[in-house]
Amino acid sequence: MTRTLILIRHCKSDWSANQNDHDRPLNPRGRRAAPRLGAFLAQHDLCPDQVLCSDAMRTRETYAGIATSLLDAPAPTLSRALYLGEPDIMLGALRAATGSCVALIGHNPGIATLAWQLAETPANDERFAMYPTGATTVLTIDTPWTKLSTGTLTHFTTPRDLPDPG
Repeated sequence: MTRTLILIRHCKSDWSANQNDHDRPLNPRGRRAAPRLGAFLAQHDLCPDQVLCSDAMRTRETYAGIATSLLDAPAPTLSRALYLGEPDIMLGALRAATGSCVALIGHNPGIATLAWQLAETPANDERFAMYPTGATTVLTIDTPWTKLSTGTLTHFTTPRDLPDPG
């Protein structure tokens, strides 16, 4: 059974708010970007049936924006361990996944490093190395989640690549 993995870095957050890092929300640009990512996923028939999400405000808001464009978007599984999680923590969460199309929404540098580790061939795009806010990688996985080690990159995009769906 082929599985799909979607790795998403949260959209642009608001540094002007005087809040701790965990509670930092998206800024207006980030709130506009998240539905673009959702429209991209919907356009490519990539509706996750499981979402693993850091419990930080900016990742939760990113998924909420994405979900507005998806039919039957599942409730996210929020995890404190994914907040600024290292790649091995994220990989552990993915190896326990049960969906056929799983999205993981996290933070740099962990999510970028994980994308590099899992992609058999990295995206031919200089932004893949930087993994800017909203960066989204889609991989096809041909092993069970419990044996996840690499996958075939099928898509890489950022919100700036995408039209405003509104």
